[in-house]
Amino acid sequence: MLGIIFTLLMLILLQAVLGFDNLLYISLESKKAPESDRKRVRKVGILIAIVLRIVLLFVLVSVIDFFQEPFSFLSGGIKDVVHFAFNGHSIIVLFGGGFILYTAIKEIWHMIGSNDLSHDIESGKKAKSSNAVITSIVIMNLVFSFDSILAAIGLTSEIENSTTAFIVMAIAIVISGLLMLVMADKISTFLAKNRMYEVLGLFILFIVGIMLVTEGGHLAHLKLFGNEIVPMSKTTFYFVLAILIIVDVVQGQYQKKILAENTVNITDDKK
Repeated sequence: MLGIIFTLLMLILLQAVLGFDNLLYISLESKKAPESDRKRVRKVGILIAIVLRIVLLFVLVSVIDFFQEPFSFLSGGIKDVVHFAFNGHSIIVLFGGGFILYTAIKEIWHMIGSNDLSHDIESGKKAKSSNAVITSIVIMNLVFSFDSILAAIGLTSEIENSTTAFIVMAIAIVISGLLMLVMADKISTFLAKNRMYEVLGLFILFIVGIMLVTEGGHLAHLKLFGNEIVPMSKTTFYFVLAILIIVDVVQGQYQKKILAENTVNITDDKK
């Protein structure tokens, strides 16, 4: 019994750690919905995703070999140029990483090109319906969940009773989903009050996209000109994340110092 409780706690911790980038995506994506509907969009999107996560868990437990075994019709390549052996897992991860890269680049480009700072990340997005935003949140939630569910299956492999293992994983998914429900509003509120961190958030999403694309390429045994695609490790991801945050904080403090000095100089000149 103690072993099952420990496994459950480990699963919840795993879901929480791996769910950070998911939360960031939800917070930024929900800004595309009408302002009055954003809180509901986040809640509905996460609640639907929790249910679909449990369905995905059931599917993966039942047909896990289908996702891990390469498809014969998607295997092959050109000698000394490219080689690949795609499976269900690699396709899902590559799709998710590619979509996140596209979203991050599009939003960063829009920020650079926008002349209206009051609308930068939101302008042009208000026409997007709440249902469309919810759909995007649910789909990407499932993509983010894929690896964490496979990891959860590995963690519960020592539980002999398959029904018990499934229940433990389902409980962990529900608890982590409820935590996500609480944190999504807090992160969204923080970004709304500190809009300068939206740029940081988009670059973090960009790195997440790269991490998923490299992982998908590795899962597909992708080789380009004889060089194997190596996935970005979680350690590297969190190190880069820490550096980005430190640079952003230092730069913000330095800019405040420069503004303060300029204000003093302008005042002295007027005197």
